[in-house]
Amino acid sequence: MCPRVSPSFPGLLLLTSFLLHVKEGHARPIGPVCDKRLIQKYIGEAKDMEKRVSECQALPALSCPVVLPLVDFNMRQWKSKSDEIKWREILCNLVLLVGAVTEAQGQVSQECGAGQLSQLYRHANSFLLLLQTFGWEEGPWEPGCSPRSIEQTEVTEIFLTYRQLVQGKLRFFFHNLAKDSCD
Repeated sequence: MCPRVSPSFPGLLLLTSFLLHVKEGHARPIGPVCDKRLIQKYIGEAKDMEKRVSECQALPALSCPVVLPLVDFNMRQWKSKSDEIKWREILCNLVLLVGAVTEAQGQVSQECGAGQLSQLYRHANSFLLLLQTFGWEEGPWEPGCSPRSIEQTEVTEIFLTYRQLVQGKLRFFFHNLAKDSCD
């Protein structure tokens, strides 16, 4: 039987990888939203992490599967959703992803894989904490947050899911917010 780790929400963490500026009159950080270079930087970092973990020698499969969100989406359906619904969906995906990374960290002792998982945890958790500052009321830990998911035993699949989330939903979410929030 595999133990499940519940995601925790630490109170105070430094979000050093983000430029957090709050524009007067807006409850959203504008750095990652208004500066398109930042989301491209995060996509590049996600690709780099995915590449580096694939280069780890003899990375074993996880003995206990982790639950990953399915982050694919239909662009027409995505565009029809409100920003708040998109925000909630991304938060749910990130909560599940951060939990999966935490569970995998407890199973991977190989130095290369463990180091990459630690970096992935920092990046995914930073996005989670950043999005929690966006000013909508309810969080993903409330009932009703049950994203589509799949069990995986390959560590590389965790990194693939993160890259797809950043490159897909997060990029389009920030792009849409930029239309309303940026000069």
